[in-house]
Amino acid sequence: MANHLEANPTEGDWGRAITDTDFADIAAVGFETIRLPVRWSNKASATPPYTIDAAWMQRVEDVVGQARAAGLRVILNDHHYDAIFENPDAEKERFAAIWKQVAERFQGADDMVWFELLNEPHNQIDDANLLSILEPALAEVRATNPTRPVVVGGQNYSGINSLATLPLPNDPYLIATFHFYDPFPFTHQGAPWVTPVRPTGVTYGSAADQQELEGAVQKARDFMTSTGIPVFMGEYGAYDPIPMDQRESYYRAVSTAFRGADVDGCIWGYTNSFAFRDQNTGVWHQNLLDAIGL
Repeated sequence: MANHLEANPTEGDWGRAITDTDFADIAAVGFETIRLPVRWSNKASATPPYTIDAAWMQRVEDVVGQARAAGLRVILNDHHYDAIFENPDAEKERFAAIWKQVAERFQGADDMVWFELLNEPHNQIDDANLLSILEPALAEVRATNPTRPVVVGGQNYSGINSLATLPLPNDPYLIATFHFYDPFPFTHQGAPWVTPVRPTGVTYGSAADQQELEGAVQKARDFMTSTGIPVFMGEYGAYDPIPMDQRESYYRAVSTAFRGADVDGCIWGYTNSFAFRDQNTGVWHQNLLDAIGL
């Protein structure tokens, strides 16, 4: 659910807001899971006990409820917590307090609601200090949700290479995650938020592309074999202005390759970013649905 509840400063500022019918529509075309990015950090106070705005908490709970009513698994995360990437030691108490409140609010939810602690660790968070950030938050989750599945990702924006060195909390209910936007010069060509902006006209499907994809799948297999922990591809996608036939080729290749290794994933996004559905007309890009097997 890209650019909805993690929009800054609030929902609707990065595209359209989530509607009451979205999740029934999403389930109707065959999706089984939605990943719900939420920017909690700009809705929580800056001083202890770091209280989350009540109206915002209710909005998130309502959205989760709508998705579950449609039969969808929900992966509820903490997204765009910019301050913790800049100064993790100063923010980790607040981060844990945010998860304490979220965990308490959702402790009655069934096990089809998962928590993802921190989206794309980067900047001042890496393998060396990742556990010191995650473990206090995980402890707060476990105080009220002892068996809820919890998703964790590694350094460098949780790219596929982060799996090889991912430090794991000692917890039996973990799912590891990675994000896949490789090759980046293809998936993000022309994206204005990337510096420098990548040239357009890059195509996908060469022998080198296939080799890179096969190597990535093997890295996921290797992680699962060595740890026994399942892996979830939390994001993958190709930017909207890329020609549709090229986007289709990319989604088909990536979905097929990782499915062969029993690795499932969530596309980024829905209507607002890397869209699978036109946000103005509501029409699905059926060729993209076909490409991922729906």
